Amino acid sequence: MTKQSDFDASVPLPHGLEVSAIRRAIDYMERELGELVEIYHEQANVFSAIVGIFGTRALHSVSNYERHKHADTAQQRFPDLCRKGCGKPTPKDCLESKGSKRPWAIQSHYDHAGWYIVWRYLVDPTESLQSGCPVVIWRVDVVFLEKSDWKYEKSGAGDAGGGRTHTFGVRNAAQKLKGQGRLSSGGRRDSRW
Repeated sequence: MTKQSDFDASVPLPHGLEVSAIRRAIDYMERELGELVEIYHEQANVFSAIVGIFGTRALHSVSNYERHKHADTAQQRFPDLCRKGCGKPTPKDCLESKGSKRPWAIQSHYDHAGWYIVWRYLVDPTESLQSGCPVVIWRVDVVFLEKSDWKYEKSGAGDAGGGRTHTFGVRNAAQKLKGQGRLSSGGRRDSRW
C-alpha cells in the first residue's frame, strides 16, 4: 500500500487531481496487473499499453477525471481523460495516461500539449520487491507538456520493410521531470533495492 510520504507535494497536478486518487490508482493497478503479467513476457510493448489503460481505468474510478466521452478519441488521440464538468476541454483539463518501464523517457504517437501521467512499472515475477505483487508501480510522473516539448523521432520503416511506427519523444525528459514532474519517488520500493 502506498504512503502519503512517498509523494512530493510540490509537484503541480492537473486541476482537481489529488494525490490520494493517484495512491488509490496505484494500489488498484498493482493488484489487477498481476493477473496479466504473462502478457509482459510475450509482448512487453503491449503490456506498457495495458498499464496506461489500467491507469485510465483507475483514475476514472477514483478521481474527478473521467474517460474521454468519445472512445475513438481516447483510443487513438489525446486525451484519455478529461476533468469532470469542464465543458469543452482544453489541454489544461485533459490527462493522458502512459505506462513505461523506462526510467525517464516519454513517448507518444502525437505531440499534443496537455497533462501526462506516466506510470513507471517493473515486472518482478519472484515478488521479492513486494510480496504478492508481480507488477510494481515504482514511480509516477505527472507533467504538463507543451507542443514545443516534443521532438519527432523518425521511423525506420520504408519500402524495404522493417522499422517501427513514428513517435514523438519529450526533449530532455529527465531534466523536465526532475524540475517539475516526479510526483512519487517510490520510496517504499527503493529501500528494498
